[in-house]
Amino acid sequence: MYPFGKKWHRWAPYGFLLPALIIYIAFSFGPSMVSIIYSFTDISGVAGVKWHFIGLDNYKEFFHSGRTAAYLASAKRTVIFSFAVTIVQTAIGLLLAIIMNSKLKGHLFYRSLIFMPVVLGVTVFGLIWTLMFNPMDGPVQKLLGIFGGSSTFLGSYDVAFYIVIFIQIWGSMGYTVVIFLAGLQAIPGDLYEAGHIDGARAWQSFVHITWPMLASTATVNLLLAIIGSLQTYDVVFVLTQGNFNTSVLGYEIYRAAFGGTPGALGLRQGFASAVAVIQFGIVLVIAVIAQYYLRRREVQL
Repeated sequence: MYPFGKKWHRWAPYGFLLPALIIYIAFSFGPSMVSIIYSFTDISGVAGVKWHFIGLDNYKEFFHSGRTAAYLASAKRTVIFSFAVTIVQTAIGLLLAIIMNSKLKGHLFYRSLIFMPVVLGVTVFGLIWTLMFNPMDGPVQKLLGIFGGSSTFLGSYDVAFYIVIFIQIWGSMGYTVVIFLAGLQAIPGDLYEAGHIDGARAWQSFVHITWPMLASTATVNLLLAIIGSLQTYDVVFVLTQGNFNTSVLGYEIYRAAFGGTPGALGLRQGFASAVAVIQFGIVLVIAVIAQYYLRRREVQL
């Protein structure tokens, strides 16, 4: 019954898990630990430049320096960005998934259209929107020009941040729709038939059947949206380079690590690592709290 011996049979599952564990340590856990160590140094990332352990100086600089107000504003903006993206993306994604699930004529085409930004990637669709909003000869400028308007939205301190939120939602909506659609298709049709026999209307069916059955799916979507939006930086980099009150913590990390010269705003990977650790703490706290309340809601439903 045990061709390689009973002892081998007991340890075999751990042996099969070992390659995955090694890969995880090498490419995820390991670099994270290195980043934490670097956060206590003045490493620049430039070959041949010596670096030293400087204790908590990087963290002190984040909270007590001439740029502290800018860093804290970026942290606040990151939370607002995440909240707006998560709520709007989840709500619209659920609505679109319900429409797609209703066997709308051409629903396969619309599904592909919604998922296309995900396939294109942030850089591509960010450049597309930059061209769209070009204040010189972009399509939006030409349209608004008819009414005497201007498309200088990405250069406006009042509007640019909201445009970035909109484009982030547009670019990542495909994931939300696909996950919700999978959840909707897993709901047994018998439940809706029973509700119809009992006289339930469309809204009542949604409240008492669809939404409770989508509890775990909604939790997955919400957590993915929260974590992803808290870590974002690429859409900000492509659209505004952090200007016009759009910088978030992710972009501050990039700017500190790669955005300048040694001793200036960039090539300070030690400080960038410290900001990354702070960002990780924010993501961890918000994600744990969100998961706690979302899981409790699942049990109640």
